[in-house]
Amino acid sequence: MKKRVSLVLSGGGARGMAHVGVIEELENAGYEIHSVVGTSMGALVGGMYAMGQMETFKKWMCSLDKMKVFNLVDFTISSHGVVKGDKVFSRMEELIPDKKIEKLSIYFAALAVDLIKRDEVKFEKGSFYKAVRASMAIPNVLKPVITKKQLLVDGGLMHNLPLLHAKREEGDILIAVDVGANVPVIKSSLMLKETQEQESVYHKTVNEFYQRVQKWIPFDREDGEEKIEKLGYLDLMNSTVNLMMEHQTKLQILNTPPDILVQISRDTCGTYDFHCTADVIEAGRLAFLAEMEKRDNIDTL
Repeated sequence: MKKRVSLVLSGGGARGMAHVGVIEELENAGYEIHSVVGTSMGALVGGMYAMGQMETFKKWMCSLDKMKVFNLVDFTISSHGVVKGDKVFSRMEELIPDKKIEKLSIYFAALAVDLIKRDEVKFEKGSFYKAVRASMAIPNVLKPVITKKQLLVDGGLMHNLPLLHAKREEGDILIAVDVGANVPVIKSSLMLKETQEQESVYHKTVNEFYQRVQKWIPFDREDGEEKIEKLGYLDLMNSTVNLMMEHQTKLQILNTPPDILVQISRDTCGTYDFHCTADVIEAGRLAFLAEMEKRDNIDTL
């Protein structure tokens, strides 16, 4: 019998594509995934797997270069965020039609946060894309999902690695994948063609956008601010959110330790470097293999 797995996938922007490599290697190793719970990109990738559309999704993501990524970004001037997100989700739905979560082939759930009630929202039924869109709504970057009673944003604000929400069954294995870990980057033959100091087109464009907005609506400046190393708007947001998520992920792992924890370095790529998908998938694959090799070595001692 195949080893049954309850899989938990973290958010992490473009690094979340590493989940694809982990899932592929899990299947190669003879594991059977019976449930997936994810936040943000973990929800998107996990949901594509639950829909049976992983290969189509992977092929499309690997086809994206810098210009294609840029063309999928619909900028807006809004107090809720600088990117609408409509173009990319419309394109995904053209390729892979929406489904009801409760009708997927395996159990799936996506986590978001309701800022009005200040509580988590777990999507276990309803539109897949609506759930994932809410789960991925990074505050001040991607516009939130607004309903009559809810203001839904990225689930990573409360549980970026939602181990507490894993769907378990007797005798299964709890496997978690954290794509924002403070661990070294695993070198591979598909290493990124650009160094980490280079900005993605998306990252650079958002910062330039805010520089232009600043001319129209000047932001407050503190005394001596010019002496501090300049950070773009997106740089500041990324640093703040990533620090918060890294801290609470450590607590989640401590409180609900998984049987297997696969860690992908937070330095694998930038949050918005979706043009590096093939490299990131490879990083996930290698991280899983390295973890399994480490466990095999321990078992033989």
